Amino acid sequence: MIVEQLSLVDFRNYAAADVTLAAGANVFVGRNGQGKTNLAEAIGYFATLGSHRVSQDAPMVRDGADAAIVRMRLAYGDRRVLLEAQLNRSGSNKARVNGSAVRTAELPRYAQVVLFAPEDLQIVRSDPSARRRFADQLLIQRAPRMAGVLADYDRVLKQRNALLKSARPRGIRADALTTLDVWDDKLVQLGTDVIRARSVLADDLAGPVAEAYRAIAGEDHRPELEWMLSIGGADPDVDDDEADQAGDRTAVTGLSAEEVRENFRDALAARRSSELERGLTLVGPHRDDLLLRVRGLPVKGYASHGESWSVALALRLASAQLLRAQSQLGDPVLILDDVFAELDTDRRARLAGLVEGYEQVVVTAAVEEDVPSALRARTVRVVAGTIIEPATTGGVDE
Repeated sequence: MIVEQLSLVDFRNYAAADVTLAAGANVFVGRNGQGKTNLAEAIGYFATLGSHRVSQDAPMVRDGADAAIVRMRLAYGDRRVLLEAQLNRSGSNKARVNGSAVRTAELPRYAQVVLFAPEDLQIVRSDPSARRRFADQLLIQRAPRMAGVLADYDRVLKQRNALLKSARPRGIRADALTTLDVWDDKLVQLGTDVIRARSVLADDLAGPVAEAYRAIAGEDHRPELEWMLSIGGADPDVDDDEADQAGDRTAVTGLSAEEVRENFRDALAARRSSELERGLTLVGPHRDDLLLRVRGLPVKGYASHGESWSVALALRLASAQLLRAQSQLGDPVLILDDVFAELDTDRRARLAGLVEGYEQVVVTAAVEEDVPSALRARTVRVVAGTIIEPATTGGVDE
């Protein structure tokens, strides 16, 4: 899969912009704050329906505008597809494919992108929400229907929480709140789909992550992934920096859908009184964590800076490998957003060797020399929201 053309209107710092990309490596060079990452963010949006920098869409709309328009023409061999997303500051977003209106959730069916950025260090170092977000974005790319499942789960969760909060000031006892059973059934049904999909994902990532880690770090530190589930006895009140990351959680793996549903229902029943006291749903996939280990120890709190970077890179490269293996669209587009400045010379060379075989690689950098020469086939300069295209392939228009 190749991104041939990217067009922006009122997106971030771009009032209007058009950029042409080629197969192979494309490098966007410019000082910090000029708009390089905004281009990467726009490409990535079609694959995950979100940004790698912010959790809401509104910040992607240029100041003073009500909506941003992002258009991207993709090539799959001889086939061309034009995607369009309208990101509204308020209200629902809109989407088009080849000029025809579609549900926004349909866009990931056409675009597969794997984006690695300095923010990805938070996947291994931050709170569990960062790891859930990583997993769920990859789930959507592997199975676009999961966008709907995750959105429905979030909607039911909010409605269930609203009911819990409304019951607390009225002093309603757990056994008297019968309407909660209806929301429990919906939460369990959707949550079971999420839990099982995440479990399969972790199993599928295990081998590719270990392989990618060895290639990047040059050593085998036995990286491992394991979902720690609140329905299996994890205490969401325990400090994540202490007991959680030390492994004091109970995993629920290898269970059938019905067994997961039974565990989920039992966990909800056991915590109902606590949930009413706090006005909050305390068990479910929104409380789970993906535990990452190297050398048998949790990455968070134990791994060195270099090991943490290697794990984060390995997760993204393994994601690309999974998508590459299952996709009928060709390779996913790989984006390396301001990554090389964070790596030592050895890791730069190793990373370049791992990605240069993909159909298309997009790199952003503040300093062109930070990018290994193997990835500098085509360089585009970005200056204050203005794109300066090369005069010829392989050259730079100065």
